[in-house]
Amino acid sequence: MNVLVVGANGKIGKQLVHLLRGSSEHTVKAMVRKEEQAEAFAKLGVEVSVTSLEDRVEDIAQAARGCHAIVFTAGSGRHTGFDKTLLIDLDGAVKTVEAAEMVGIKRFIMVSAIQAHKRESWNEKMVPYYVAKYYADKILEQSELTYTIIRPGRLVDEPGIGKITTAENIKGGSIPREDLAKTILHSLTEENTFYRSFDLITGDIPLADALKLI
Repeated sequence: MNVLVVGANGKIGKQLVHLLRGSSEHTVKAMVRKEEQAEAFAKLGVEVSVTSLEDRVEDIAQAARGCHAIVFTAGSGRHTGFDKTLLIDLDGAVKTVEAAEMVGIKRFIMVSAIQAHKRESWNEKMVPYYVAKYYADKILEQSELTYTIIRPGRLVDEPGIGKITTAENIKGGSIPREDLAKTILHSLTEENTFYRSFDLITGDIPLADALKLI
């Protein structure tokens, strides 16, 4: 499976590209927004497209051509205003869904945020971010794509332990980015995650087994 990683230069995206490069099942294409980012991936032998989520749907669709799946790991980041949250985390995600439909890609994994599906659980300081995630996820669920929505807890840069907890309603917790990336990798072909959304934190069940229990 050839996988387009949207947001490949981010911390999650880089971890996922690394895992996909080492996989015997998959190949990877990185979508980034800057030429210097593209050069770094090209040096690793990774196919890359320089495309912004603020570009047209047709441009994102062109980046996705030839791929079989899309993983959306992009985000506007903490240091931008809520205008970018709207343009990247909401509209950028929706345009990527539309692009997948345009070129006939069915498999789509969205990285969301823990409890994004429950308004009463949103962090009051980050409401615009959660609004963006909530509606992007809703639009993906209403599409014809074979989706998986992963809602991770607080992301940390600690080494992964390979064990997770998944559920529809987890109030809090954290997970290493490495384990999130591995969960995405396993979810690509784990049919039990198809048409499902779930919260994700560190737990005590090996991640491949945990995904079969969703």
